[in-house]
Amino acid sequence: MSSIRTVFVGAVEGSLVALEALIAAGRAPVLVVTLPPESAHRHSDYVDLARPARKTGAAVHFTTNINAPETVEAIRAAAPDLTMVIGWSQICREPFRSVARLGTLGYHPSPLPRFRGRAVIPWTILAEETTSGSSVFWLDEGVDSGPIIVQRLFPVAHDETARSLYDKHKQALAEIAVDALDRIARGEAAGTAQDERLASYCAKRTEADGLIDWREPSEAILRLVRAVGDPYPGAFTFDAGDRIVVGSACALAPHGRHIGLTGQVQGHTERGFSVLCGDGITIEVTTWRGSPDGRRPKVHARLGPCRRPA
Repeated sequence: MSSIRTVFVGAVEGSLVALEALIAAGRAPVLVVTLPPESAHRHSDYVDLARPARKTGAAVHFTTNINAPETVEAIRAAAPDLTMVIGWSQICREPFRSVARLGTLGYHPSPLPRFRGRAVIPWTILAEETTSGSSVFWLDEGVDSGPIIVQRLFPVAHDETARSLYDKHKQALAEIAVDALDRIARGEAAGTAQDERLASYCAKRTEADGLIDWREPSEAILRLVRAVGDPYPGAFTFDAGDRIVVGSACALAPHGRHIGLTGQVQGHTERGFSVLCGDGITIEVTTWRGSPDGRRPKVHARLGPCRRPA
């Protein structure tokens, strides 16, 4: 097996999966670049890569800016053949990308060229996609636009959650991270150019985008709950000023069963409480957090605020 000196960049759950797979395959990096622990708040799925890196004898460089001159210099000092960026949210500028002799690989949790950009896992669920995929590709000056080295496709279930889809990507990543290095070691480094005619772009999402608008149809609300939950901040609402994060919910009663105001708590259930949605269908909130002492909102309380005026 041809030896390739790699520098590995990452800071999230998927980064750890890829790093451990590379180590197990005998392709441990010589340097790991990651976030310092005090910056863990930047990612809801942050993981510590320093410990597994040091166990293999790899050096560790902490940074909050992948393009900082001192970070680029630390990578240059490691004399890498290849840099791998897996789980890092900043754009990698040309000085960074040009350090390694062979170039820089990136990873994206989508079937490139579709779904380039940010917040891909939530958008995949919100867009009701039936297929997703994980891609390892060459980083260039564009956004997730370089030639693809290896890609794995898989189905998206009708009830997919952010966590279940994230885990599918992690499973695929463990395979394709090693596969990509093996292909490059065999001299198969060119990759396949992306078809720009098929490209689509995902907008950035913030925590505030998880606000539930109870005037929406029940299916849309349930989809939002599934799309932005663990490992992300979650869908949320307010009960008399208390922020409630909805962890899971399901359809409960058909249109017309409950007559009331949208966003109004219709009753308490064995597992939680029921809320009337904009299409007249009632959903059951089965897990939640944030309310004082974990109690249910009062029956007939109206949750909000809504995004549209009454």
